[in-house]
Amino acid sequence: MAYQGFTAEYLGIPAVTRAYTTACVITTAAVQLDLLTPFQLYFNPDLIFRKLQIWRLLTNFLFFGPLGFSFFFNMIFLYRYCRMLEEGSFRGRTADFIFMFLFGGFLMTLFGLFAGLFFLGQAFTIMLVYVWSRRNPYIRMNFFGLLNFQAPFLPWVLMGFSLLLGNSILIDLLGIAVGHVYYFLEDVFPNQPGGKKLLLTPGFLKLVFDPPEEDPNYNPLPEENPNFNPPPEEAPAPAQEDQNQPQLP
Repeated sequence: MAYQGFTAEYLGIPAVTRAYTTACVITTAAVQLDLLTPFQLYFNPDLIFRKLQIWRLLTNFLFFGPLGFSFFFNMIFLYRYCRMLEEGSFRGRTADFIFMFLFGGFLMTLFGLFAGLFFLGQAFTIMLVYVWSRRNPYIRMNFFGLLNFQAPFLPWVLMGFSLLLGNSILIDLLGIAVGHVYYFLEDVFPNQPGGKKLLLTPGFLKLVFDPPEEDPNYNPLPEENPNFNPPPEEAPAPAQEDQNQPQLP
């Protein structure tokens, strides 16, 4: 029963959140079990372009360090805000959500070429938090029972917490910057006078990940209605005897 409950709960997680979170956990577990090393995963432009180790473009977003407080802290925020985005403003728009992943990952990779960053997963998490916080500006937040603030301040609070732990805030600033670029191009600029939507999800993503839209002018047949009950067939009336037919003796 416990296994079935866990399976049902796991399968109830939205598809993109489930896939990304699972990939992060499996990658970290593989490193802990010495099946992989961080040296096989980190972002290295020279190895990517000269040795064609293309997987590093993806794996540097999947490793959050060894098991410990930092890993669980990042996983909690990644799972929570990725799921809330997918179930909230991206509900029914899986292709748009995946396109946001690709757009954010592309900008971070470009920055990583010049900044010498090795792992970008934490920046990606901050990007998700930033986009969610800007789309939910009136939600009140509580950080470990110490601070009360509105949602748009959450990325900055996380950056301050990272600074207190002695970590570099460059990763957090990168996540905030990329999140703001996406938010501005997707939510702000199209609503400005003379603005237009610049981030257009490719059609092949919509074809693969989004269900086909129903034609509003389509009028289904009654038989296609699941609540349709056909009328009972009437039994044929019995044939009447011809009064003029001669009777056999």
